Amino acid sequence: MLFVRRGSLVHRIYGQQLFIFALSCVVVMAHGQLFLWKVTLNASPFSLMGVAFAIFLGFRINASYDRYWEARKQWGCVLVESRNLTRQALTLVTAGSPVRPFVLGLIGFSCTMRNQLRGQKATIGTDDLLPDDVCRQLISARSAPTLVLLWLGRQLQGWREARRLDPMLAQKMESSLDALSLALGSCERIANTPLPFAYSVVLHRSVYLYCALLPFGLVDSIGLMTPLVVSFVSYTFFALEALSDEIEDPFGLADNDLALDAIVASVHASLLEMLGEVPPPVPQPDANFLLT
Repeated sequence: MLFVRRGSLVHRIYGQQLFIFALSCVVVMAHGQLFLWKVTLNASPFSLMGVAFAIFLGFRINASYDRYWEARKQWGCVLVESRNLTRQALTLVTAGSPVRPFVLGLIGFSCTMRNQLRGQKATIGTDDLLPDDVCRQLISARSAPTLVLLWLGRQLQGWREARRLDPMLAQKMESSLDALSLALGSCERIANTPLPFAYSVVLHRSVYLYCALLPFGLVDSIGLMTPLVVSFVSYTFFALEALSDEIEDPFGLADNDLALDAIVASVHASLLEMLGEVPPPVPQPDANFLLT
């Protein structure tokens, strides 16, 4: 754990750490003087401010993690409801009805939902999953997953009108489609509503000021150990700030974001197995044990 790179955020705060370490070395060499003026600071005010910053950062981390965990629960709902709809289509629709396109459409929904949240091209990963006319609509759509849900709802409508599906059972399946729509809307709310910018600015400035002044408060008491201690303290603050910023939007491709590709692959494999088909290979992590 001391030497692991994945998710450690070292690459994001390397420049900040180097700056604080260099500043601490200069303070030690100057014996705490700034332009021939002795900065009269000691460790006492930093102890008080450190407690306040810890609470402040803790609140920021909790707010970001709540968003991360809420997003993960909504994607869990997508997996569960997709399995429910597949099971219902296979067992409730009249035997001999073409349910495979409907099941593949559910996989296509998870793909377009991932693409929508990441701001990627809507049709990525939807090859051989959705009809050509639907794929053409997705290219210019602002909300591709919504169009896929509409197409799935029309499949239920066709089965009901052809008397292949009981209207009461169709209503039950519509409830599962509503749950998929709710999961999509909840994830869009997280993606489109960041934490207040002023909150991040205040925290960022306060952490920088605290770490820049800390060497002046420690140099008289610990001397040559000042750069080491200040670097350790600043690493904690900078890393926590960077982590909260990274998981605030959990749908990206950063190390600590949700592994949406792996979740979509799980949906894909589960539904194909329910159809009696061979699922694609399980996604493998890269050299840094990272699943996107």
